[in-house]
Amino acid sequence: MIRTINKYVFMLKYGLKYIIIFRKTFFHPFITTKQGYKQLSNDRQAYSNKVLDFLNIEVKIYGTVPKRNHLLYAINHRSLLDIIVMESIFSKYDKNGAWIAKQELFDAVYGRFFKYSGSISVDLEKRKGLLNFLKTIKSILQEVDDLNIYIFPEGEKVKDNGIIKFQNGAQKIAKLNKLDIIPVYINETLEIILKKSPFKERQIVKVHFDEIVNYENLEQNYNSFIKKVKNG
Repeated sequence: MIRTINKYVFMLKYGLKYIIIFRKTFFHPFITTKQGYKQLSNDRQAYSNKVLDFLNIEVKIYGTVPKRNHLLYAINHRSLLDIIVMESIFSKYDKNGAWIAKQELFDAVYGRFFKYSGSISVDLEKRKGLLNFLKTIKSILQEVDDLNIYIFPEGEKVKDNGIIKFQNGAQKIAKLNKLDIIPVYINETLEIILKKSPFKERQIVKVHFDEIVNYENLEQNYNSFIKKVKNG
């Protein structure tokens, strides 16, 4: 019980600390969009590494993280810890990127964390929400030539170990901006791991990277990739 309380106190404390750090970059009047996204990426990665170190979680990578940038990373989603795990990986490869998130996350209690850390919101409840979102993405990608896009193509957290039907956002973004796609599979139920943490012994989380694919048949290619992972 005490460990659980300490865990959430730690995450809240550092979350609030980094919101202040994010805000300094978010509202900085004298840096370019590219510089801003790079600094926010570095700060998210620093936060994520601190959290994983506190929880005693180590991330093991299978496959290859591409050296090139301007890619879309399509990742399965079971927990908010997914973002922290991925940012820890991106820190090792000096990646500059932005997360795609629903507007409802920006409206939540922790919404400032997403807003000021450089996430890009999409409001599907408004008639022109998707259109405005796609225009924003296109504009940012034109300004930031090394920016990667991170997205959960299922569009929501999944409670079991399966993959639900993809929404069409990832394909649309990739097609309109001529982005190749990296399928990524986190082979752990991180929501359960988060609840059990922090660990006395090092907990290993496995993350699998597929080869680069194009936007066509993304869901089919992703499911084939998962079968390959599970069959060893």
